[in-house]
Amino acid sequence: IQVMLVTGGHAFDTLQFFQMFDALEGVEYEHFAQPLANEELVKGTADNFDVLVFYDMWKTISAPEKAAYLKLTKEGKPFLFMHHSLASYQNWPQFEEIVGGKYFEKGRKVPEELLSTYDHDVWVYCNVENYTPVTSGFSELRFFDEVYGNIRISDDVKPLLRTRHPKSSDYVAWENHFNTSTIIYLQPGHDRRTYESADYRKLLLQTLKYLAITN
Repeated sequence: IQVMLVTGGHAFDTLQFFQMFDALEGVEYEHFAQPLANEELVKGTADNFDVLVFYDMWKTISAPEKAAYLKLTKEGKPFLFMHHSLASYQNWPQFEEIVGGKYFEKGRKVPEELLSTYDHDVWVYCNVENYTPVTSGFSELRFFDEVYGNIRISDDVKPLLRTRHPKSSDYVAWENHFNTSTIIYLQPGHDRRTYESADYRKLLLQTLKYLAITN
């Protein structure tokens, strides 16, 4: 499985993150940091990959870059968005439609009641909401991670993992479809403690395998 792996705009445990991807059997990846990644999408570089994986949290996006994302969804390119990528492109409404949800940051014209929240270093217990190739083999997962609260999740997504953590929104993983693309969002993945989890690596690998066959 050939993966275009995108980061940028948010600090993370770099060494352990790439060690996690190095350890995924049957997966090869090429890393692109923003803003180069979006420039490469405009050039058509994504055509060389089976799955696009976003672990970025990027703010600015040009009209040609938006067009590149939308073109990929029309072509059926599969996407995986991880953790803080949910907060990217606050001022591009269609990004929310692609991912299937949105983390609202403080900004102009954002009502107080819409603002999302986060809480670091908490145990997150997740139950499988729908059994698919992504969640196969699991009943409950546990991560020492970060939760997001008050995020907006589309009614059209298929929930995959649910948590009852009091500071979290109900769903921490889901499947979405936009144009002809299949999109998965995985909210866990804050730092090395999750990257090094065997269950998380299994979840990630199953997600990539599932997305690759939808391409």
